[in-house]
Amino acid sequence: MRALCWTTGGELAVRQVPDPELRNDHDVIVRVRRSATCGADLPLLTGQVPGLAAGDVLGHEFLGDVVEVGPGVRRHRIGDRVVVCASVACGACWYCRRGLPSCCDNGSSDPTASEAEWGHPVAGCFGQPRAAGGFAGSHAEYVRVPYADVGAFPVPESVGDDRALFASDAAPAGWLGAEGGEVRPGDVVAVWGAGAVGQLAARAAWLLGAERVVVVDRHPGRLLMARQHVGAETIDRRDTDVAAQLREFSGGRGPDVCVEAVGGPAGEHRSLADRFTGRARVPEAVREAVYACRKGGSVFVLNGGARHVDAFPAGTVVHKGLTVRGGRQHGQRHIPMLLDRMARDELRTEHLASHHFPLERAAEGYALFRDRPEECLRAVFTPQ
Repeated sequence: MRALCWTTGGELAVRQVPDPELRNDHDVIVRVRRSATCGADLPLLTGQVPGLAAGDVLGHEFLGDVVEVGPGVRRHRIGDRVVVCASVACGACWYCRRGLPSCCDNGSSDPTASEAEWGHPVAGCFGQPRAAGGFAGSHAEYVRVPYADVGAFPVPESVGDDRALFASDAAPAGWLGAEGGEVRPGDVVAVWGAGAVGQLAARAAWLLGAERVVVVDRHPGRLLMARQHVGAETIDRRDTDVAAQLREFSGGRGPDVCVEAVGGPAGEHRSLADRFTGRARVPEAVREAVYACRKGGSVFVLNGGARHVDAFPAGTVVHKGLTVRGGRQHGQRHIPMLLDRMARDELRTEHLASHHFPLERAAEGYALFRDRPEECLRAVFTPQ
């Protein structure tokens, strides 16, 4: 089959790779209808992520049709249109039973590498190197889906492909940011990042009852989308004192909940000390959210690209009494609810698919997504 592969030097190319096969009773094979780029993929393009090997297939946000079913699968049949959670979880371990599938003990193809990286094994992800899952990605004609009864979900007939696609990763990530930040009715919520996840975090805040939602970014086109499609107020951080503006929006206190949804690698610029230590500074959006949040408020960090950071303002967290949390999306828990909201027209995501490409032009789509974020919110690939 054809698939988009990472090659040495950080180049991408569509190559012929072996077709996926069922390996376990609970696998299904999905023929991909749509797959999307994601900011979490961008660090992979640099070629500096440990464990990434030439020939690895990228991509993790996708939906498609079931074409082969393992003998232990009970919830899916050949021909079902399904959206697949970007992370892989078993559904049976201690963490999965407690509604924390992204912390799954059994969701990685190499738990030893995962444990060495994070301190404990965690759920894997499609299209990532061994420490982050090691499963072949979704920018391909076909994908093997492990634990299919847990991580694949039928798409309602009324929900189109471009809407359902983002239930795979961006929508559950955005929902986690708002839910994990404990948004309550009447809250003022600030979201850093007007990309797909940031816009969906803002929409989730509305659905959870927020009184005022503000999105902070430096790309005017994305901010316009947040106003038009989400109904959020916006702040262009290039020419505004963000903290002062947020205090004005919140009666002088600061937002009740701050969600960091900028994504990508931690920090574009590194100091001399950073280069000597090999560590990056705290992402600017995280630092800004900690200082802007009201006393006793909540900050939720979605940026998985921040690996090891220093200069975290711990004293500010203590003296302001903040709750700071982070996490990866729990799609196995949230996707059915999100699909229901999509079917009821409460959650619209089609506008996020700003550019469509056939799989053969996927490298071009990634270049556009990486280099022209003002123009390209998400590139969507169609293999068939």
